[in-house]
Amino acid sequence: MKKIMLFEGDIETQGYFSIQLAEAFQKMGHETFIYDLSKPWSSTDKFFRFFEKGNTVLVNFNFHGMSGENYFLDENDRTMWDALEIPSYNIVVDHPMYYHHFLERVPKGYHHISIDRNHEKYMERFFPQIQRGPFLPLAGTELNPNKSYVPAQYRRYDVTMVGNYTPPKQFEKYITRIDDEYTAFYYGMIDDLLAQPMRTVEDVAQEHIMREIPEATEEELKLVMSKLTFIDLYVRFQVRGQAVQKIADAGIKVHVYGSGWDKLPCQKPENLILGSSLDSEGCLKKLCQTKISLNVMPWFRDGAHDRIFNSMLNGSLCLTDSSAYLDEILHDNVDCKIYSMAHLEELPDMVYGLLANPPKLQEMIDNGYQMARAEHTWEHRAAILHELIESGE
Repeated sequence: MKKIMLFEGDIETQGYFSIQLAEAFQKMGHETFIYDLSKPWSSTDKFFRFFEKGNTVLVNFNFHGMSGENYFLDENDRTMWDALEIPSYNIVVDHPMYYHHFLERVPKGYHHISIDRNHEKYMERFFPQIQRGPFLPLAGTELNPNKSYVPAQYRRYDVTMVGNYTPPKQFEKYITRIDDEYTAFYYGMIDDLLAQPMRTVEDVAQEHIMREIPEATEEELKLVMSKLTFIDLYVRFQVRGQAVQKIADAGIKVHVYGSGWDKLPCQKPENLILGSSLDSEGCLKKLCQTKISLNVMPWFRDGAHDRIFNSMLNGSLCLTDSSAYLDEILHDNVDCKIYSMAHLEELPDMVYGLLANPPKLQEMIDNGYQMARAEHTWEHRAAILHELIESGE
């Protein structure tokens, strides 16, 4: 079996994902090594003791290890992965538009793995030369295995949101940085996305670009896409804030854990219970104490978020908007509660209805646990990666 190297020490959540995968790989019989990016020199020394030529692969998230870190480059700027002929399986948890600069210079044995099927289509269109697949949605972690979660009636919190918030106005400097014409152009995209929230950023962007510049080439479209990450961030945080606002302003206490929530304007701020920023395990502990876990998808329209499966696996009812992929695996009013981003005004009544019917709430929680436990843990994702790695594809 292949030896597998993963990373921690940079983005905490992705390091936590790596630890979950490493544990699953070990159960399959793989030897694993987790490189600590906060301790590069000692980690490099340990890596070379772990490395076996022709039998070692890299599984990473968001280009860790191939983002230009100087300790992974030789004097000719060749990566260690190329020099040692180590294949890499990079799971990209954000839209590829954020990573054009890395995608233009990936190592030779690079495999790009998307967590959203629209991201896969984007890669096929703009980076067809890069080996891709399979589609691999994010997964969840069960903090207390074997359905040992506390029943909803004994939980401390009615509604919890784990995740950060950034006021959309912080992205206005990118929207207004050129002139009024560009400002109107960017706000036109934002308005369309907010009015039609199931559309992707790239589809709306292309529509607006081709309307203004019908002769735009594929390469020009590709270049523009890489400059529109602030549009993605603007709409993402706009709807995340609105969802929490609607619930809090209806008189329901929402416990929020993450940075920036003190900047969310509410008519009834007393219902916004501010918690501190937490690491991954801290978030899971809060999910173990909440009845309803609010999820607002990043602008992924054909994928999932780990918050969904984390909620289910820790005995919380997931209240979420949907995507094409989630429509295939989730069952509204059976194992989750689905709301429409186009009708956020319905959120408070949904929450009140769930809290008013404890037996039904618990039934949905139990169904959600069984569904996630059967198909959406990191062990399930590791099994898919194992087949890919061992086949050498």
